[in-house]
Amino acid sequence: MFISAQQATGHTVSMLKNNPLHIDLERTAVTGKSPEQSFGDLFINAFNDVNNIQTQASSLAQQMITDPDSVDVHDVTIAAAEANLALSMTKAIVDRALQAYREIINTR
Repeated sequence: MFISAQQATGHTVSMLKNNPLHIDLERTAVTGKSPEQSFGDLFINAFNDVNNIQTQASSLAQQMITDPDSVDVHDVTIAAAEANLALSMTKAIVDRALQAYREIINTR
């Protein structure tokens, strides 16, 4: 979508917010959370989601051991693969974040 000449004034351009995940400064003013707090909440929620995926995979594996007829083998395998992928991606993100932090600290 192109902007018209009337929309581009000075150094400001009014932009549409299409993605609900974008930071909304008006909403953060109402909730009292700064964008930094929202960013921290994003990581906390992501870690909680990974934990929930791990817990679900573990409970399905235990259910398969205790009552094999109640769970499909494919569901257990898929849950374990999803948990493994989520943990691997989380580890990679944390490693990259630590690497970026170390590079910033060493840049003096």
